[in-house]
Amino acid sequence: MDISPSKDQNQTSVTEFLLMGFSIGQNNQTLLFVIGLFVYLLTLAGNLTIITLIRIDQHLQTPMYFLLGNLSFVEICCTSTIAPKMLLDLLSGDKTISYSGCALQLYFFGTFGSTECVLLSAMAYDRYAAICHPLHYTLLINQTVRRYFLAASWTIGHFNSTINTAMVFSLHFCHSNEINHFFCDIPPLLHLSCSDIFISQMVTFTISGSIMIVSFGLILLSYILIVSSVLKIRTARGRIKTFSTCGSHLTVVSIFYGTLIYTYIQPSSTLSIEEDHLISVLYTIIIPLLNPLIYSFRNKEVQRGLWKILRKSRS
Repeated sequence: MDISPSKDQNQTSVTEFLLMGFSIGQNNQTLLFVIGLFVYLLTLAGNLTIITLIRIDQHLQTPMYFLLGNLSFVEICCTSTIAPKMLLDLLSGDKTISYSGCALQLYFFGTFGSTECVLLSAMAYDRYAAICHPLHYTLLINQTVRRYFLAASWTIGHFNSTINTAMVFSLHFCHSNEINHFFCDIPPLLHLSCSDIFISQMVTFTISGSIMIVSFGLILLSYILIVSSVLKIRTARGRIKTFSTCGSHLTVVSIFYGTLIYTYIQPSSTLSIEEDHLISVLYTIIIPLLNPLIYSFRNKEVQRGLWKILRKSRS
């Protein structure tokens, strides 16, 4: 354990951390590495395919797919913040991460996670505009509005992560540098600190919680208005056809927010370490893999674009 004397107090100060990761044997670590590498490569391939399709297929160059392409980019960034270091730890057994490396990992993970929250709410607004105001859709979500959505999502993500990272790493870490997790996240770092964490805990919870609640509230409001509009359609077939355009987005939102709420809203004392790690794997590794699959399986336009490219590559 690398600990150096602190200048400000008669304690010791941590200069690097140990990511304890998963409590499994060496053989299982090798198996987990193989599975993790396969999932990570599949995640990259799936999301890059979505981005490529949207860029080269003119039928997919619409506001909805513009936002979807940016969501896929965020998913690549988010999983790449966690997966490579986790895979390296599993392969080499070297679980150390520098103090600055831990801070950077926390910052980037927080940025991409918050950005995804805002992007999902922007996608909900897109579905609301398309279904509830189809005649004014091009005005309600024109190119300028899309750019504002994109700028707002990244600005909010950066602001949230900057404040949270500053609050966490303004604390003093001493006595132990063992993070009982496979990446640097706020709860295990707060638990590790020997400072008074009350203010940091309140600030991080308030800012992150507000972004999560407001984003989810806007999504919920959009779907309430969408359902109200769909119910006015006279035929059942028409209602199903109209609402089916929301299916992929609604599935992604349910998985993403369900996982976040289960992880961060539920009292930490009710979660075992194994459950905490499992849920963390779900929202850092599995969800970025599922999103392109969900949009591919449930979206006929994406399927048509994919088959078109495959046919061209064969000819």
